[in-house]
Amino acid sequence: MKSAKLNNGVEMPLVGFGVYQVSDEETEQAVLAALKAGYRLLDTASVYGNEAGVGRAIKASGIAREEIFVTTKLWIQRENAYENSQKALEDSLVRLGLDYVDLYLMHQPFGDVHEQWRAMEDLQKAGKARAIGVCNFHTDRLMDLITCHKIVPAVNQIETHPFYQREEELAFHKEQGIVHQSWGPLAEGKFDIFTNPVLTQIAEKHNKSVAQVILRWLNQRGIAIIPKSVKVERMAENRDIFGFTLDAQDFADIAALNRNEIIFDHRDPKMIQWLAQHRG
Repeated sequence: MKSAKLNNGVEMPLVGFGVYQVSDEETEQAVLAALKAGYRLLDTASVYGNEAGVGRAIKASGIAREEIFVTTKLWIQRENAYENSQKALEDSLVRLGLDYVDLYLMHQPFGDVHEQWRAMEDLQKAGKARAIGVCNFHTDRLMDLITCHKIVPAVNQIETHPFYQREEELAFHKEQGIVHQSWGPLAEGKFDIFTNPVLTQIAEKHNKSVAQVILRWLNQRGIAIIPKSVKVERMAENRDIFGFTLDAQDFADIAALNRNEIIFDHRDPKMIQWLAQHRG
């Protein structure tokens, strides 16, 4: 499996397996199948409610812990954010049945982000997380975090797909040495993405699926990806993206699809209010 070297030297697989909106019971079997299919990056979060399922699958797989890259996420903390952020990871580790995670991400750019980040820095220093990063940070919030703290986030996991291509963010990440990781690389199946005529034409040209074309396009842009599927055949298909290369015309055609179609707008006050009602 190809990997990216994070800014602290940790190697992270470029293709991971996500379990967003998968029940805890279903997660165990899905993760076991993903591990058997060759996935070695597992992406979960406290707010997903399925960390225990991920942990059970890791234990049942028989695969050595050091061969699996585990990501989980810290939910929004407001009061006593430093202490609660540290406790949140300890609780996640108990649910996962692990001594450490490979990557700990601040799930949202809200709440007391600076105290959250300070706690995460200390968790990394204590060996509870090999690397730390963020999710859903626009460049202004990300620069604020960078200028106020010692550790630069290793990863920014943000919505990125053909209809929301994030060129500005990608350039900023490269400039700052941050790995750009896409959640929702297939736009969660929204916006008629799998029947889009441009994408289907490119897929036919390369004798690949639309999903493979999108994932390869992201990969060729230097973006790490976390596709999700509970179907074994799709799991295998989503990993099989390194045997072909999109050309300049393919890139130009996909670039023309960019229209800022957003699944979750993290600058929408209503979205922020909705997120505030959820507890991780």
